[in-house]
Amino acid sequence: MLTWSIIRKGLLYIFSGKMRIKQAHLPPSQHLVPSNFIGICVASAADPAMDDYVVTELLALGIKQVRLDFTYGDLESFNARFLQRLINDGFHVTLHLIQPFRNAKNMESKTEQATWQTFLDNVISRFGRQITRIEIGNTINRKRWTGYTPDGFSAAWNIAYTSIKQQQIELAGPNVTDFEPIYNIGILSQLKAKQQLPDVHSNNLFSERVSEPERFDHRILKYRWATIFKYNLVKKARLLRKVGTDFGIKRFISPVAFWAIYRIQRLLPDGEQKQADYAARYMILNAASGALDQAFWGAFICHREGLIDDGLLDAEYPALERVTHYASVDGKLENFWRHASFHAIKTVAAMIQGAEYIKPISSANGLEIHHFQTNEHNIHALWTINGKVALLHDIYDSADISTGEIIHRDGHLLTAPTHLICESPIYIRWPKSHTVNIKGSCGLAQDLAIHAHIAALQYFPFRQGHWFGMILARSAEDALLIGERLHPDTLVSPQKSSALRHARNAIWALTDPRNPNAQVTVKQPVKMYPHKAFLDRFKPSKAKRSWNGAVELLRRGISTAHPVAFFEQTGDKTLKQNFYICDYVKADCSVGEMFVHFAKGNKEFPFAGKDYAIRAEDAYTQLAQYLHRMHQTGTFFRDLSGGNVLVQLQDNRQLAFSLIDTARAHFYTHPTAMKYRISDLARVCNKLHWAGRERFMGLYLANIGRKLTLQIKLSFYLYDFKVAFKRKFGRKGIKKLKQKFKK
Repeated sequence: MLTWSIIRKGLLYIFSGKMRIKQAHLPPSQHLVPSNFIGICVASAADPAMDDYVVTELLALGIKQVRLDFTYGDLESFNARFLQRLINDGFHVTLHLIQPFRNAKNMESKTEQATWQTFLDNVISRFGRQITRIEIGNTINRKRWTGYTPDGFSAAWNIAYTSIKQQQIELAGPNVTDFEPIYNIGILSQLKAKQQLPDVHSNNLFSERVSEPERFDHRILKYRWATIFKYNLVKKARLLRKVGTDFGIKRFISPVAFWAIYRIQRLLPDGEQKQADYAARYMILNAASGALDQAFWGAFICHREGLIDDGLLDAEYPALERVTHYASVDGKLENFWRHASFHAIKTVAAMIQGAEYIKPISSANGLEIHHFQTNEHNIHALWTINGKVALLHDIYDSADISTGEIIHRDGHLLTAPTHLICESPIYIRWPKSHTVNIKGSCGLAQDLAIHAHIAALQYFPFRQGHWFGMILARSAEDALLIGERLHPDTLVSPQKSSALRHARNAIWALTDPRNPNAQVTVKQPVKMYPHKAFLDRFKPSKAKRSWNGAVELLRRGISTAHPVAFFEQTGDKTLKQNFYICDYVKADCSVGEMFVHFAKGNKEFPFAGKDYAIRAEDAYTQLAQYLHRMHQTGTFFRDLSGGNVLVQLQDNRQLAFSLIDTARAHFYTHPTAMKYRISDLARVCNKLHWAGRERFMGLYLANIGRKLTLQIKLSFYLYDFKVAFKRKFGRKGIKKLKQKFKK
């Protein structure tokens, strides 16, 4: 639907400088959040019991603003019954009138225009003044979903505008989806010229495809420019509000937005929990922007994006995206259950609707702290992004922490001590009369990551004397036990004969203080070459890097030795006074051992003490799938030697892989680039023969629709040369040469 007229008007507006707001990516201070700010997109089904269920759940949610899609035939279907039920029960309804695709596609015909006119007249006659507003326009910048041509939409709008305004009903539109302001500007220009502007400017303000709500949008001029132009959710909302205001439209709403769980799980495994995190953060940021009069979540009931799961599978999702037409609720009532996002939306609605937004204490820098005020309370909403962490005691005085009520994302009071701010939002609430002091050190914990959704485990900061660290444990009692029994002052690396490994790092096993029948592994740097000592002086300690790598792998659903703790001595100039502790991994072998075995021409790898050997083909297939999944989550391991991939044969005769030595890993918010994938794969295949490499790489590359090319092979040859060169002329090679001459 992008015409030259729309493009020209959009570009003229943009290049005239009107798309500029100073510090637009930061929320402005001192504005009211409407009391009806959060809305929900709803639907029902043929069974009247569905009406009862939806209304009951909306009341439990505490939200009275709803949006209902209504199309041809709905006046005779369950949707009319459901709409009347919503009106009778006091809900404020935005009625979204849409045409089926084939009708919208033919809207330039007089016959189709007459059908649209009749539909509008009948809907307005029956429901008219009983609804809050009517919205016209339907993801109009997505022709493949809606079918409109520019002239067809113009005809549909012209008919709707005349009918709706004659009845003095509030009109919203044109329902552009995502942030594509050329459409908003061009269409509003045309509507202004015809004196047919809506009362409410509507745009589906999605952030889903940039993953987290706060992220600067890489789709605008790509990744390298994202942090320069700072197009985050707040900036987009403020700019779209300005566009509407410049055309004389005083109100702005986002009629639909959501995070689909399946899309989240392409990068992160905790789809349901992350959806809840994002839902709360999205609503808080939109409220903080001061740009929106209302923001709707949709759909209410759906296994992918709903606040309630319908119990269906992805294969049963309707062919037409629900952002375009949420036609009905599918599935059986007995299979429905609330997602965590239900509770997150309920809580954020109770916290911020009708409040005054005071100011952003921290924003657009990885740590979000937003100050709201009600008639009774000062409320701070806090979270971090992308696995980062902040410590409450770095932000607030102890007295403020102890006097505030700390409330979980899902609404319950946190009675156990809370030390951290993570990706999952929390709220701290004080009496309105209480003055809260923010420390000058307010900010993220430096170079520290956590995985916010590890089941049944908590993070406990460790501060004793000149030691700082983090402990991951089931309870404060377990954390205390770990801190006492594995205190860094008592950890001493053993001699080589007693260590699991002793080179640049000493690695040894100790009894797990929580379980005398289990062990933990301790890692400490013991040798620093001069160039490494210089370069590492500007990096986090090795222990912290190992911790960060491990928790990031777990956060992305990649198995690794489970972290227990890390400790580092503050101000340590030797770079050796730091310890990383993780669970001891019991493995049957490493990938390196398997590959050496296959390189000798063996077709199977036998497992010691087991009556089963795995075929090379099966090993290649399973490892290829594991590493493909690792790379799809945005992981570039950087030290993917065969010895760092442990293998355990499971009871079902499948292989379970686990990564160790995690300090060098890098992580991205998108799938790993091809050049980095090849770097990892060349390293892991170093001990494998070429026939095995070609088969393994063929299996891996098939996952991404690629083939093994000469360029990829060249990367393998170069890595082989590098390894051979280091073995002959590197430190170990020179050491062997000296020993040879001594003999």
